[in-house]
Amino acid sequence: MAGGDDAPAAAAAFSHVRRHTLDADEHAACLTSWQQRYDQLSAGRFDGLFEEFWFGDVQIFCEELNQTVHQTGKPWPHSRTFAVPVAIEGTGCFGGEVYGAHSMLTLSGETELDFRTPPRLKMLACTVDSDALRAFAQHVQRDVEAELKGRSVVPTSPQQITALGALLSAMMSNLQAAPELLQHAAMRKAIEQGLFETLLDAASAMRAPATESPPSLRTRQFVVARAREYMQAHIDEPITVADLCIELGVSRRTLQYSFHDVLNLNPVKFLRALRLNAVRRDLRRAGSDGNASVADIAARWGFWHQSYFSSEYKAMFGELPSETLRGKARDDATQVPSTGGHH
Repeated sequence: MAGGDDAPAAAAAFSHVRRHTLDADEHAACLTSWQQRYDQLSAGRFDGLFEEFWFGDVQIFCEELNQTVHQTGKPWPHSRTFAVPVAIEGTGCFGGEVYGAHSMLTLSGETELDFRTPPRLKMLACTVDSDALRAFAQHVQRDVEAELKGRSVVPTSPQQITALGALLSAMMSNLQAAPELLQHAAMRKAIEQGLFETLLDAASAMRAPATESPPSLRTRQFVVARAREYMQAHIDEPITVADLCIELGVSRRTLQYSFHDVLNLNPVKFLRALRLNAVRRDLRRAGSDGNASVADIAARWGFWHQSYFSSEYKAMFGELPSETLRGKARDDATQVPSTGGHH
């Protein structure tokens, strides 16, 4: 994992760094707001790649190394880092524990980094504000720090590791293609919340079995009615499932039970359906505006993964979002105003 300041420096909506490095010290200095030192242990010319996106309470980064290095130092204060290898030769050592291809690594902002890499490594990682992650976890009745139990290498399943790696990879590739989309608050919040949910899922192997009883039918109906009222009243805001849990004072599990039983749909899909309809309305309104773009309108509603968004949109409405945009423009162009006279 690759620094400078003692605290996060991303005051703007987002920052983006991409570098090709030819020296271990140069690589160590790439990661914003970390204090680090890299000592190259294997012989040969160093060649590394580093890329980082930082927005709000989230820092997502990818680093590739072609030499064994020993990394020491500290992340920024009050943070929590999670990392997964996506390409690795052999094994390494992290916080005194051996890790390999199916390991998830984690580090708190108050812990010294002690990281020995294998000869070749490509790592995807995210560093988040620990208070923000803790608050999100509490809203869904999780205590993430208690579950981690001070571990450096988190026991989890290959499926959960793959899911986290795939999410981080998709986020990186979509932000590479259109980093300006991070200017939208809804986009930043959607990525943060999706990331927090996946991190909690990946750490669920350390969680004690749930003991919560399903809510009564009357409670389920009440929860869904309240949730729908809140969603409709705040449709112009980047609502998340965590927001609903806070507003209704219920756990994520209760919300899931309620929506599944009453609507045969989970709350995430219901929210996405509302957002897809909102995007469609905006696309139809913007059809005559030559400056409007599908990506920009989708970003306003928190859709950060463009290919998934397009496929979901087509599945819902039977046409691609670009077709909706072009179709509305054609409709406007073919409308001939009546003059009231005779031909």
